[in-house]
Amino acid sequence: MVKETTKHILENVEKILAGVNQEDAKRFIDKIVHSKNIFLTGAGRSGLVAKAFAMRLMHLGFNVYVAGETITPSVKPEDLVIAISGSGKTISTLTVAQTAKKYGTGVVCITSFEDSPLARVSDCIVKIRGRESLLSNDYTSRQLTGEHEPLTPLGTLFELSSMVFLDSVITELMKICNKREKDLREKHANLE
Repeated sequence: MVKETTKHILENVEKILAGVNQEDAKRFIDKIVHSKNIFLTGAGRSGLVAKAFAMRLMHLGFNVYVAGETITPSVKPEDLVIAISGSGKTISTLTVAQTAKKYGTGVVCITSFEDSPLARVSDCIVKIRGRESLLSNDYTSRQLTGEHEPLTPLGTLFELSSMVFLDSVITELMKICNKREKDLREKHANLE
């Protein structure tokens, strides 16, 4: 049973990531490369994805911070905020993005909704499906097409897909920055 569920989840993540606009992904990477400081924000599980990405960016040598932490400095126009929210409506994430814009800071969002409040304040949007309902509202139509309730509750496909996408971005950044795994390992935490 778990094996089949795992297979189904992986197939869905693959479908979702195949739909990511590659030009948006390139713009996202370009903004990272040309930013002085990078700030990550997200709430709940999206926040955990943001923190994992922040850690990898730090391993690559970027100046990176998680918004709201005690050591986070002020944002400037040459900086970048990366906001992760499946719904694009999460108040705390939206507030960080709006505040960054007030200071002239660039904002990139990763969301399932291109017309969300978060997307509207962003300079670049990376759409990752998974948060929106993949099912039609009509019960009869769902039965005829074989659609059923998702196997991953509460946006899990969005977070899983975002994590895989962002790990792929790290691989691309490694190439751009001419870094190897041994370089990343040198910055890995050793106070464990």
